[in-house]
Amino acid sequence: MTNRGVDRSVECTSSIQAMISAFEYVHDGWGVAILVGVPSKDDVFKTHPMNLLNERTLKGTFYGNYKPRTDLPNVVEKYMKGELELEKFITHTVPFPEINKPFDLILKGESIRCIIRMDE
Repeated sequence: MTNRGVDRSVECTSSIQAMISAFEYVHDGWGVAILVGVPSKDDVFKTHPMNLLNERTLKGTFYGNYKPRTDLPNVVEKYMKGELELEKFITHTVPFPEINKPFDLILKGESIRCIIRMDE
């Protein structure tokens, strides 16, 4: 469809096949694929070595590449000023004895973020 590849691709579905496709469809020489989603722990990223040797670039990110030591204080400051509505992203709250439940919910696609209550 693009005749030789796209300059940039961004994949954020967490589908391993979509990740592979996003990388394989960028242009040789200067194409850049950026992977944002987190695949299943059992998924394997398989592609032909020539895709790397042809100077395609593969980049990935967790949480937008926030660096906790330098970036988190700014996030806290914005939250305290009411500039960030973080509560919208908290989908579940669980007591400490159920600490593993959030992992199952996230893997099923049923949760964005969970709060673990230490006092329950």
